[in-house]
Amino acid sequence: PEIDACTTALFGLTADEAEAAPRPEGWDNIENKAPAVQAAAFEAEGWDVTDDKRRPLRVLGHFSGPLWLALRGVAGTLPYEAERDPSAALLSKLEADAKRFLKR
Repeated sequence: PEIDACTTALFGLTADEAEAAPRPEGWDNIENKAPAVQAAAFEAEGWDVTDDKRRPLRVLGHFSGPLWLALRGVAGTLPYEAERDPSAALLSKLEADAKRFLKR
């Protein structure tokens, strides 16, 4: 129940709901692959699911299904999505730096 509550809070669906969710045609069943394979695939998508020693998190098996579905826009939601446009991030940092400079 605690894991279901956590995945629902993070991704909007439980692991059972994620398992039952229909997959689009051509789905690669990434959520069933080895944790190391998934960790590399998550990293390619911009998500770090490893510990401080670069090993896949022990809870990855509980979260990978809902996270993959949310990440690929099939079901659920993402708890956080970074800015995809690096120029927007740079611009906001420059604006913040300029405001700090003007306050001095």
